[in-house]
Amino acid sequence: MTISRTTTYSQVLEGDCLEYFSKGSISDIHLTFLDPPYRQGKEYRFFDDNQSDDTYWAWLVQILSEVYKATVEGGAIYFMQREKNAEQVLKLLRETGWTFQNLIIWKKKTSAVPSEFRFSKQHQIIAYATKGYKPRVFNKLRIDLPLLPEYKYERTNGVYVTDIWDDIRELTSGYFAGDEALRDSKGNRVHTQQSPVALLLRIILSSTLSGDTVFDPLAGTGTTLIVAHQLMRNSIGIEIDPEHVRISKMRLKSLRPADSVLHYYTYYSFTPNLKEIWPVEEATISEQGRLFDV
Repeated sequence: MTISRTTTYSQVLEGDCLEYFSKGSISDIHLTFLDPPYRQGKEYRFFDDNQSDDTYWAWLVQILSEVYKATVEGGAIYFMQREKNAEQVLKLLRETGWTFQNLIIWKKKTSAVPSEFRFSKQHQIIAYATKGYKPRVFNKLRIDLPLLPEYKYERTNGVYVTDIWDDIRELTSGYFAGDEALRDSKGNRVHTQQSPVALLLRIILSSTLSGDTVFDPLAGTGTTLIVAHQLMRNSIGIEIDPEHVRISKMRLKSLRPADSVLHYYTYYSFTPNLKEIWPVEEATISEQGRLFDV
């Protein structure tokens, strides 16, 4: 079956995701990316990042439960959190019905300031779980990883992606974040927790097929939807901040060069079924921008 961008859709909804769930608006989801605020005392316009532990985790239990009900059998969730919360994340997934598959370590290129009594952190966790014992889709990706100094011979067909992701750069603070980080007219970051396109690309390629539906209940500035749309997946994002909703729609309407996933196509070229899971049209980036009309 051939899937075209004219038959897929991207939907950006404004409001509280739990309210949409209560109306029965979300269903038949194949993949969810869940990246909530981490309760670090950051300033959000529509979220209390200083709330109690009990209130915070109870809120996430509600979201995980509702996403589970809205997900098709074998569908997947990727739940990103701070490394210190790994135990709680796995507990919540288990209590809400999910089957744990992997604890992915996303190793950052930069590290935190060293603590006086523990090692400094340099990673985040991403818990990968499914509805049911086995995933309905799992694509074994191979990447053209640069040769490490201790290796003697070049690889002829790349390496499989493992549960350690140390090849995806985070959008670090300041101008080290590069062109991908969204900025306002004064040059300030619009969303300091913005996830990189490369991270969502790997997640969506791993656990979906063309025509599947990708869901982000806390969509931020829309990176999940941007990547899903380019890969010819349907996508639904819910975001409570009206300004972030506006930015998400803007990014979908006109694809920025920094948001293009085509930069990474050759990196995944050793994946056996790449042409099947990543449909690529012969188009320049500027031409692709006109295809993203929402």
